[in-house]
Amino acid sequence: MSYFLRAESLSVKTAQQVLVDPVSFTLAKGKPLTILGETGAGKSLIAAALTGTLPKELVAKGQIYLHDRAVTEYELQQMWGRKIALLPQEPWLALDPIMPAHQQIEEVHTLVNQAPASTAKNLAQSALESMNLSHAKQKYPFQLSGGMAQRVAYLCATQAGGELLLADEPTKGLDRAHCDIVGDMLAEHAELGALITITHDIELAQRLGGDMIVMKQGEVVESGIAHEILANPKSEYAKALIESSPKHWPQRTSASSGQPLVSIENLSLRRNQTTLFDKVSLHVDEGEVVGIYGQSGCGKTSLADAVLGLLTPSSGEIVFHQTVSVGQKLKLYQDPPSAFATHVTLNQLLSDLQQIHSFDEAEIAPLMRSLKLDLGLLQRTPRQISGGELQRFAILCALLMKPKLLIADEPTSRLDPITAAETLQLLTSLATERQCSVIIIGHDEEALRKLCDKVINLHQYSVETLSNKVAMTPVSA
Repeated sequence: MSYFLRAESLSVKTAQQVLVDPVSFTLAKGKPLTILGETGAGKSLIAAALTGTLPKELVAKGQIYLHDRAVTEYELQQMWGRKIALLPQEPWLALDPIMPAHQQIEEVHTLVNQAPASTAKNLAQSALESMNLSHAKQKYPFQLSGGMAQRVAYLCATQAGGELLLADEPTKGLDRAHCDIVGDMLAEHAELGALITITHDIELAQRLGGDMIVMKQGEVVESGIAHEILANPKSEYAKALIESSPKHWPQRTSASSGQPLVSIENLSLRRNQTTLFDKVSLHVDEGEVVGIYGQSGCGKTSLADAVLGLLTPSSGEIVFHQTVSVGQKLKLYQDPPSAFATHVTLNQLLSDLQQIHSFDEAEIAPLMRSLKLDLGLLQRTPRQISGGELQRFAILCALLMKPKLLIADEPTSRLDPITAAETLQLLTSLATERQCSVIIIGHDEEALRKLCDKVINLHQYSVETLSNKVAMTPVSA
């Protein structure tokens, strides 16, 4: 059988160690390949090896064949954009921030395809129309929603005619509606060309089908037909990865209601003559967990910032029924690496925090155990620990300050599913035990419905109470 692409014993190494163990696979047109695994499993290194774009300190070994012909790293680089296209993570970062969408697509035609400017303009317009993006042609990347930015990036990647598309975490940070749009877009590409998708999104893997490789720490732990692996995984890791999907989580059993903490009454916010949300009302009690979801740009983060006092609403009021100091209203950010100084140890970060806020240092060790953090991590810098560990360290810092309200803004958007599930469940359990109210901003409606007492769909404004109140069961340290 003739394959579009074939890799034999492909591995990635530094001078000192093997980062990706030898892996072999084939790719045929019309039959996509999905590489599934946790953050740091080596998935993106395989993509870089296939495109000849590994950093200089890394070396790819093995052999890659295109249409049964062995190709070199130099040849792979020459095929960039023409035969092989990459849809990178974080489309906002991949797109030029000072160039409107249509111009970025036009440049592909003029620079890669050598098309005249007038032809490039017409082709770019047709491409935008094909993705229902005509209205966005003059917009800059920062003005695009996540789904729109991903579609513009897809057009930039494929306009030069690349048959093979490598999609690296294409649904990362997108709400479910936009995930479905991207999934349909990739499935359509797979029918016409060749597709390799790198992801930890189980639903996307299910949607695409085809073949699958499951990776952990640079090693293939399972491979085969995607639907068979997802329905009946053989390896313990694949089982854990699939079971980390929110549909397998138990429904939250929440603590008994505490005293009222904050009331939001008829809150509205307008920005640049656009209404983000209008007349939102919500009541939050002590120890209650509330989820806010909705499409990108509907004002989820802005609502949270208004509650924290960081943003002034256009109308309505926010009333705290208890005395809540500034240090008792806290926020966990999407990107923990950007929230901490990278050149000092975690121990020093805690010491600095203690000097400012005078928390009880005796609480550090038991709380770290509850968060499944090894005490030895305190001697490391933020760069020397995983994203999941750093996010749990951020939760540690917040809980040490005994907050009454904690707002978690996409707290697991950069984590793999297993770590994300564990982190969210630890966050809600520990906060509730301490009678801290939590507002979680997220894209995953199903996850929020399993974790929260109430959820708000801010895009189509509604508030829904989900869980019954029962006596609180403390989380063991």
